[in-house]
Amino acid sequence: MRKVLIGVAAAAIAVAAVVLGAVVVDYGSSIYAEYRLSCSVRKAANLRSDPFVAIVAFPFIPQAMRHHYNQVEIKANAVDHATVGKATLEATMYAVDLTHASWLIEPVAKLPVGKLESRIIIGSTHLGRYMGISDLMVEAPAKETNTATGGVTASGISDSHGLVFSGTPHSANFEHRVSVSVDLSIAPDDQSTLVITPTGVLTGADTADQAVPDDKRDAVLRAFTTRVPNQRLPFGVAPKTEGARGSDVIIEGISYGVTVDLDGFKQS
Repeated sequence: MRKVLIGVAAAAIAVAAVVLGAVVVDYGSSIYAEYRLSCSVRKAANLRSDPFVAIVAFPFIPQAMRHHYNQVEIKANAVDHATVGKATLEATMYAVDLTHASWLIEPVAKLPVGKLESRIIIGSTHLGRYMGISDLMVEAPAKETNTATGGVTASGISDSHGLVFSGTPHSANFEHRVSVSVDLSIAPDDQSTLVITPTGVLTGADTADQAVPDDKRDAVLRAFTTRVPNQRLPFGVAPKTEGARGSDVIIEGISYGVTVDLDGFKQS
């Protein structure tokens, strides 16, 4: 009986070792594929550093053998931007066809994609500098800040109406921090231009709680009014949603059945 138990234990250990080895090989292959794709995006899009890449797949090797990745995520932080200085670029690709590309995706690869989500993210610091409001803070509409995602889309992006912009509008000769309700939209004459339109001064809880005299109100609202050009989404996707996530302004677009060239990741 003892010999039988020893044999069973040895067999179990051997099976466990094989399984563990397979997991290690699969994980290592995934990590290497992500590294190669990151390098390819950096080279093709002329980025200063390797972006974050995730190939969402477990097990990974069967997907690679089928020449099909279920989901691929690319995120590049602090990318040079002609208008706001720095921006974050994100793309999430679903149903990526590798039939005409290697599982180690090269810079020149063309990738048919079933669904493509594309985002450009502008931090409040860089947006504030562009607007001339050095202490700008951005918040989602108050009615949405307690939701599980912090927003109304699957990506956690708030509605485009009623965002709270807080800062000191020096250009209005008003040296007090104020909070203003703003709406975001895409310019009808240029889909790469974000339009920021203030709708009123806010006071009370969760605001700067600073009233603005009537003779200063128009000037203060003008200080929060602007157009931000060159907001071209990765891979040229048309914008669909504008809003906030955390203290960032985000523009997002979704396309279906497109073919992606990696050099299109950075558009501005």
